[in-house]
Amino acid sequence: MSSRRVLWWVLLLASLLPAAALTVLRLGAWEAGPAIRLVSFTPYAVVAYAVALVLLLGVAHRTRGARLAALGVVAALVLHGSWLAPLVVGAPASATAGEAAGDERVVVMSSNLLMGRADAAQVVRTAVEGDVDVLVLQEVTRRSLAGLEAAGLDELLPHRIGFPVTGERPFADTVGTMVFARQPLGEPRPLGTVLQSWEVEVDGLVLLAVHPSAPTDPEGWVRDHDLLRETARESGADLVVGDFNATLDHAPVRRLVDDGYRDAVEQSNGGWQPTWPANGLFAGLPVLLVQIDHVLTGPGLVADSARTVRIDGTDHRALLVEVLVAARRLGRS
Repeated sequence: MSSRRVLWWVLLLASLLPAAALTVLRLGAWEAGPAIRLVSFTPYAVVAYAVALVLLLGVAHRTRGARLAALGVVAALVLHGSWLAPLVVGAPASATAGEAAGDERVVVMSSNLLMGRADAAQVVRTAVEGDVDVLVLQEVTRRSLAGLEAAGLDELLPHRIGFPVTGERPFADTVGTMVFARQPLGEPRPLGTVLQSWEVEVDGLVLLAVHPSAPTDPEGWVRDHDLLRETARESGADLVVGDFNATLDHAPVRRLVDDGYRDAVEQSNGGWQPTWPANGLFAGLPVLLVQIDHVLTGPGLVADSARTVRIDGTDHRALLVEVLVAARRLGRS
């Protein structure tokens, strides 16, 4: 076998096998061990399949096997394309909402502070520039809260629930989740996830501020996501916001979609907007790979726009979403 043919086989297998594995994991809704983390990279199978298709088309005229394999790869590309298409196609949000006179616009922002290391002043500045109404923060520490207060967060969003956590045990600084709002907040209810998550009412809307366990703890990850879905169903939550530690390809998020929730980036045709890692985690390269931060809107709410914003000091991009809410839903009992 010539060296050129060997190289062809190496390239084909190196592209086709990982792509096929991602397809199987996505279809099988795997929720165990390393598979959870691998599912995060499902969108990249499109690139791998495209490389495999080019290689196969180059020899398709020679063998029937290559032609059949190329057809299989095309089918896989169509399947993955159907999973990605909602991010860029569909009716404009404003058309879907009907945006009748009197509808209200609520701006929601979510940001993971990476154990309080994020630039607090930049977080507040981003909230000011975005005219944010509701701010959900994860991994808030006492030090970062002091920085937020010093930067004037209380003046912008005077109402809050949750509390920072700082301690000696490993990863204690990842626990604190807080909600800040322009309007008064209702009585908060802790949800019992490994990291803090809350149910709270804000301006007539039920908000779940969430931070389920990372997939490095598969059992905790599955348990937390099951709990969040159960809470969303029982409370009739209007908004589910935070660091989900899961992408739209993960089964728990797809179950929420099946329950009627929509991801704000998808609903607003925002395109591919990964949020992690934003701090050069891999070989020092600031390459964003996966979207694990989400704003999910319940029935009757529509995300009109969604964008990410870089915040210095953290490994997550902040997510800013404009949500249209029918006036009749606000101030409900």
